[in-house]
Amino acid sequence: MLGLNGTPFQPATLQLTGIPGIQTGLTWIALIFCILYMISMVGNLGILILVFWEPALHQPMYYFLSMLGLNDLGVSLSTLPTVISTFCFNSNHVGFNACLVQMFFIHTFSFTESGILLAMSLDRFVAICDPLRYATVLTHNRILAVGLGILTRSFSALFPFPFLVKRLPFCKGNVLHHSYCLHPDLMKVACGDIHVNNIYGLFAVIFTYGVDSTFILLSYALILRAVLAVTSREQRLKALNTCMSHICAVLAFYVPIIAVSTIHRFWKSAPPIVHVTMSNVYLFVPPMLNPIIYSVKTKAIRRGILKFFHKPQA
Repeated sequence: MLGLNGTPFQPATLQLTGIPGIQTGLTWIALIFCILYMISMVGNLGILILVFWEPALHQPMYYFLSMLGLNDLGVSLSTLPTVISTFCFNSNHVGFNACLVQMFFIHTFSFTESGILLAMSLDRFVAICDPLRYATVLTHNRILAVGLGILTRSFSALFPFPFLVKRLPFCKGNVLHHSYCLHPDLMKVACGDIHVNNIYGLFAVIFTYGVDSTFILLSYALILRAVLAVTSREQRLKALNTCMSHICAVLAFYVPIIAVSTIHRFWKSAPPIVHVTMSNVYLFVPPMLNPIIYSVKTKAIRRGILKFFHKPQA
């Protein structure tokens, strides 16, 4: 469908949806989202401040954790405006271009998180399999280069998406199924040939999630082989314990992605609330859980927290 000037028709605004089928109790839902945002932001800001403040945490593992915390803040901030306006102020319209910008940042931060989790698995691989070279392999310059490389890859993979969406006409209405903008959701209301969008979207997912998850599994296979070669049971448990926080973070990130993909592919008749709930879990749970996981499972983080709040006696 073309507009009056021959350009693809695009609505001035798109209508966001809170949770399909739920018309009452929105105040409680808004409260839940506010609590999730608060926990996520306080937790991740706390991790960033703690790593900056505590010299004992100036190590590669915690630098990567800082990247994860900073990225999780980005995930939360990218969804915050429309989620809060939808649930708290009943203002559920967003400009078309603003929607494209939000879509870009949500997916970019998600791809970046996958890359950071891969970098953290390589950090654990070097620490366990080649501990004597740990400090020389993961220097400050290399850590910075890895971080910039992850960000560049995510930005480059997502950069075409807004333009691919922008070229499409929208003739199936302007109602989206979430309280934020996602590429698959926009494709449901677009008309015309969306094959390029779908093919490039599949390529981007394989290039990021697919590659990252494969190398994460490979790194842990090599870690497990190295740990099993250690004769001391105590040393084996100690080595595996240093990986538990990262394993929990990987599961918190990838399990919702796998669940969303499985439901989308094999349960197309699922009620809309199922798709929305799983998407919310995918976007809101990892940023909230990651600082909790590392605070509970990492002894150095716990010591840093206690030291930060400890006030010496006069």
